[in-house]
This record gives sequence, C-alpha cells and structure tokens, in this order.
Amino acid sequence: MLGISVYLGHDTIANQEAYIRKMNENGFKSIFTSLHIPEDDPSRYNEQLQHLGKLAQELKMELMADISPASLKLLGMNWKTVKQLRDWGVTGLRVDYGVDEQTIVDLSKKIKIALNASTITEQSLLELKRMGLALDSVEAWHNFYPRPETGLGWTDFVKRNKWLKSEGLSVMAFIPGDGHLRGPLFCKLPTLEKQRNQVPFTSFIEMKREGYVDKILIGDITISEQSLEQFAAFRKGNFLIRAQAHPKINPLLLKRLEGTHTNRLDHARDVIRSVESRQYASVSNSDIKPFNCSQRPIGTITIDNEKYLRYQGEVQITRTDLPADEKVNVLGRVIPEDRLLLKHIKGNHTFNIKWVK
Repeated sequence: MLGISVYLGHDTIANQEAYIRKMNENGFKSIFTSLHIPEDDPSRYNEQLQHLGKLAQELKMELMADISPASLKLLGMNWKTVKQLRDWGVTGLRVDYGVDEQTIVDLSKKIKIALNASTITEQSLLELKRMGLALDSVEAWHNFYPRPETGLGWTDFVKRNKWLKSEGLSVMAFIPGDGHLRGPLFCKLPTLEKQRNQVPFTSFIEMKREGYVDKILIGDITISEQSLEQFAAFRKGNFLIRAQAHPKINPLLLKRLEGTHTNRLDHARDVIRSVESRQYASVSNSDIKPFNCSQRPIGTITIDNEKYLRYQGEVQITRTDLPADEKVNVLGRVIPEDRLLLKHIKGNHTFNIKWVK
C-alpha cells in the first residue's frame, strides 16, 4: 500500500484537500498524521482532525494517527473513549512511549495499532502476545528521521523487517518527498539515511523490491508533479525513466523513441534492450549513420547504427560502464536521480523514456 503524510499544523485541511484527492486518484490509499498537539491550540487540531477524518472516509483511505497520552488528553479523550476517534474517521493509532502493554492489548481489540518497528523487542512482543494482543489488528511502523545523519542503516533495517514479518506483522516505512518540506528543519523525512537525498519513486522501488516492506508512505508534505507522474506510470505497469538528450541528436529520432519499450525477456547482464526499438527507429526508412560514438557510462541511452547490420535501430540503456563502439550511437543519458531504477527493470518489464531539459 502507498500513502501520504498530512500534518494538521502545516495548513488547513481545506487547503490540503486538492493534494489529498489527487494522490488518492493515483493509488495512494493511506494517510498518516500526527496528534502531538501544541498545548496553545488544541481546539484547532480537534477541528482539523475531524475534517481530515471525514475526507478519509469519503475517499475510503486509511487514516493512522500518531498519538500520546498527553495529546489524547488535550483532545478531551482517553484510551477508553477511543471509539470517538473511530467515529471521526481515524482507523488506527501509532502508539509508542508512555503507553503501557495492557493498554496496547486492549486497544488492539478496538482499533488498528501500529507498534514502533525499530524499537519493539522480541521479549516485549512475546509478552504482548501472551497478554492477548489481537495480532491481526497490529502493524509495525518505522519512524522517519528529520535530522540528517540519524536515519536507519539498510542492513539492520532489512534484518529487522524479516524478523517482524516472521512474527506475523506487516511493516511500514517512510520515503522522502521532493515537494514542500516540513519545519522546523525543512529537511527530508525518510526512514533510511541512504534515501534522504533520493527522489521518491526511486526510494519506493528500492523499498518495495528489496526492503521487506508492506506499506510505504511519503514522510514529507508533498511530492512533485514529476514524481507523481512516475508513480502513475508504475501503477499502469511501466517504469518512467527521465533522460537528457545529446544536444546534436535529431529531435525527430528522439520523438519516435518515446513509445513504450519492453526489456527483452532474456534480459542481458550489461544493458536493457528494447524489443520494440528497431520498429520505432525504422519509421523513416533510412539508415542510421554513425554519430556520437562515445563512451557509455551507466545510464547511457544508445541506438545501434548501420554498422551493426540487422541490429540497426536497437535502443539500449547501459547497466554498467561500457567503452565507445563505432557501431553504437549515444543518444543521451538517464538523469542521476533515476539511474538506481535501472537494476530493477527485469526481463519483460516495460518502460518509457521521457526526455527532459
């Protein structure tokens, strides 16, 4: 499942509604919000939470709220009146410090509960199960880390997720956005430190394919239209790869190559090979002359010229650094932000090349 984060103190829900609806239309079905309420204005959070909950119900979106005993009190509630939060559209609570084990067990029988995936121990989970934890209503959620250099490491993250899943828990983690950032630091909000400066879609694919994660939420306030376009393409089964063209390549050739490509089922070690490209390139019925036959570092997009005989017109994207070849023309290169995606395009996967400035 994909999701977003909505912060009640950032802006009114009315002003954030258009973004929430747009993300929902593009397959984002979960909302995370925080109820760690500033003591000077709890009434605003009360009203905002009800508005967000009503919208989530309308859109059939999950709404998980990070809450503490103190913030619950400021809302005028306690753990025994949690039904009121459900009535407002809150579908689950992320509980952490300050909540005792018996309360967690009791809550799990009334509403979905998210435990701290990074700090829960084998002993405490065993004790919660012994006390009657309703495991089918419990998930394990990682934190995000606003301060640079404090995010989790990849190896320990994967190891812990494997253990959590072996215990019957689904796992959630945050990836960074690339739109509006949250104060006071205005740094990105990832779970993993290695993803702090990655673009959202690359982080998502990495988490989905290799991280043993079931649910992935964007920690930051928004993502860019370019990133949303990549998510929308993937929802249809395609990887959208952004690339910059060599300035002297014929624009008509680039345009012909904008169609959907399929990596060969018998996918190569060194390159991604487009099944359709020879057909795309042959539209002009003219030979492709050697041009710009330069070195091919990772992410280089090439087309075979007439010297490659029957391979003429084949488009490839390099997965590794390759030398110059007089039979291969260099068209351009995948932008740095998208190069990590290339290893995830396996045999029979489809992709589109979008030429950007």
